Amino acid sequence: MTRRVALLGSINVGGNRVAMADLKAAFAADGFAGIATVAASGNVVFEAGEEPDAALASRIADLVKDNTGIDTFAAVRTREELARALSDSPFAAGGADNMVHVMFLEAQPDAAAFARLAADHAGRGPERLAPGDRALHMDYVDGVAGSKLTRDFIERRLGCRGTARNVRSIRRIMEAMER
Repeated sequence: MTRRVALLGSINVGGNRVAMADLKAAFAADGFAGIATVAASGNVVFEAGEEPDAALASRIADLVKDNTGIDTFAAVRTREELARALSDSPFAAGGADNMVHVMFLEAQPDAAAFARLAADHAGRGPERLAPGDRALHMDYVDGVAGSKLTRDFIERRLGCRGTARNVRSIRRIMEAMER
């Protein structure tokens, strides 16, 4: 069994309210083991066999929709992949843990998509961006709340969905995955 995390998009934001106990129960009913949630934002740690990440992501998205009615997706990652995302971030070492984010993407956009995102964002705000491995690294500098660098803006340009977590949250998830 491999320990992974499902980073669910659109959970407990924008009116999509889900109790973490309900998510845990849905995962258990679908045969997952070692289930734990981290914070109330759709981070579900679990153990599963050697099923490929893409198949797990699809299975998890279906179980969330079937049990909550929320159309979401899951970015499935191992602890090592989370650690690599942090170490690959050009902003994590020098930025504030609550301002530096990694958006975990459902697929790897091509270089042209990242270039389009950067070009379209130029002049819209102080945020800094860098591509990663199925990830977008971001430093929100002045805060997320007033930023024009929104999930919808990013997803339209990259051509795939993503869900972001700040450095502090990623570290908490990694700690939970060690248990």
